[in-house]
Amino acid sequence: MLKLAGVSVPRIGMGCWAIGGKQLAGDASCSYGGEDIDDATVFATIDAALDAGVRVFDTADVYGAGRSETFLGKALKNRPEAFVVSKLGYTFEAETRQMTGFAYDPAYVKQAVEGSLRRLQRERIDLLLLHVNDMEIENALPMLEAMLPLVEAGKVRSVGWSTDFIDRAKASCILPHFAAFEHDHNVLCDRPDMLDLCEQHDLVSLSRLPLAMGALTGRFAPGQKIEGASVRTSGFEWVRYFKQGEIEAETARRLAAIRELLQVDGRSLAQGALCWLLARHPKTLPIPGASKPAQVLENAAAMEKGPLPAHVMLEIEQLLSREEMAEA
Repeated sequence: MLKLAGVSVPRIGMGCWAIGGKQLAGDASCSYGGEDIDDATVFATIDAALDAGVRVFDTADVYGAGRSETFLGKALKNRPEAFVVSKLGYTFEAETRQMTGFAYDPAYVKQAVEGSLRRLQRERIDLLLLHVNDMEIENALPMLEAMLPLVEAGKVRSVGWSTDFIDRAKASCILPHFAAFEHDHNVLCDRPDMLDLCEQHDLVSLSRLPLAMGALTGRFAPGQKIEGASVRTSGFEWVRYFKQGEIEAETARRLAAIRELLQVDGRSLAQGALCWLLARHPKTLPIPGASKPAQVLENAAAMEKGPLPAHVMLEIEQLLSREEMAEA
């Protein structure tokens, strides 16, 4: 357990990007599948997460153009123990499922929160994050500051930013009610700078892409083409672990080097990757995505397996060639 915005929560959450289904940027897919997941499977996945002890559910207004939040609203309506994280900053059209741009007007914040609360069927969002990773600080700070009156009004418990940029993190973390950063973090992409900042300011590090977009599950062999439209086949520059519709060669090589170590003591590959994050720092809270009950159950079981042993952590570091994200 760890404290997130003053609330004790288990250390594995559920990422809810995938359950939003279809999401587009022009002709390119921004989702984990070209079509929507059927409703019964989505609700079964959320129920399985709750039954397995998951309490942190991470979504965004743009996921499925509101569809992810709507699912969570229905599934968590009578579950006050659930801790809901949502994000804002991308504009979208619900009917076409298209992402249309970015929001820079602080007045948009209240409007977006009201929409999220409606879809979530909740009186308060537990953690509200600015979603745009690389927004310039001079634009981001007014957006974050516009969230603060909503905290005072009881519509938001705490705020944060989903960003990989250390300069943006340092500039924003001193704001009142700031509780967490969400950033790329997994065994192939360590972020000691972000962890140090969280330690200094008593913040939580929400691990985005803890399974490297699925690369760390072992489902994708080198040279295996992914079928169908998805974010993994989109060609977006920010997709780090998949290129031209298959697992990126260096990602596959590094995973092969540590595969056995991650599976120590009967862990699955995915569980080992999550347990690496649990061992990496007491402030980490991995948010692996899931779209099927079996996935969320496997992920949640990492909490029972516990952090990787210290000697395994050391062996992994000795085997990996670290190419950390440079400070901005």
